[in-house]
Amino acid sequence: MEFTPIADLESEIESMATAFFKSLPNLSIALVVVIGALIAGRVVRAIVSAAMHRAHVRDALVTLARNLISIAAWIVGIAIAMTVIFPSVSPSDIIAGLGLTSVAIGFAFKDVFENFLAGVIILGREKLRIGDVIECEDVYGRVENILIRETHVRETDGELVIVPNSYLFKNPVNIETDRGLKRQELVVGVDYDTDMRQAKSVLQEALNSCNTVKQSETKDVQCVSFGGSSIDFKLLWWSGSRPADQRETYDEVAFAVKDALDAAGITIPFPQSTLSFRDEAVPIPLQTRGTDSREPANDAG
Repeated sequence: MEFTPIADLESEIESMATAFFKSLPNLSIALVVVIGALIAGRVVRAIVSAAMHRAHVRDALVTLARNLISIAAWIVGIAIAMTVIFPSVSPSDIIAGLGLTSVAIGFAFKDVFENFLAGVIILGREKLRIGDVIECEDVYGRVENILIRETHVRETDGELVIVPNSYLFKNPVNIETDRGLKRQELVVGVDYDTDMRQAKSVLQEALNSCNTVKQSETKDVQCVSFGGSSIDFKLLWWSGSRPADQRETYDEVAFAVKDALDAAGITIPFPQSTLSFRDEAVPIPLQTRGTDSREPANDAG
């Protein structure tokens, strides 16, 4: 007696195998189409990259173009492969299907697409290039790479921070190395007995003697306040914008200022307090009501 379910299963497997072998040529052609689309994408990407480099286009735009060409190659290759595997499916059906499924995919991968679009916008900007030193909220360091979904920032202590592009797109970003120069400042206090004009001249000469100070830019020494223990001057100058340049110039200016003030005999005071003492008031004795002590007391009775 033949067991019907097993026979049905065998028949189903046999029909599936037959359909697979019938569609095998289409699968092979679809695979060749996808591989050909990727190879064509690589060729187009290389040609476009070379042309953009010869035109001296920014590296960020070259990276953006390469990424978009790769994505387009994948989309075109898969779309053509689908029409080969399923002949009844037309390109218009694929486009309609993409339109229907894009909403669901958008909700499911909202953060991914948000970072992708933010990366496209960031790469298209003229600012924020690879090698810039940036500060965004609690992230501070040098940009090592800008990808389509994330940006790699190397902090000053050597640690690598992978920042989502949407984070850089939504928050304010300070680009310290955009100009190449950054203004520095140092506040110095001198003693109240010092001649202010002499102190200003000495501090100006100290700035002029420093190699890390950009001499072609403006250098200012200004009196900013009369402090509790000193007359305070603010030194303003321009130097390199890289963190290493900032540390180097601050160190050099600080040494030059101290040496110049010592040579001129000008003191940098430390916080001082003046204590004043006054004599205590002599208490006035209180007189007691009653009989004067100089008069003899009356005897009772």
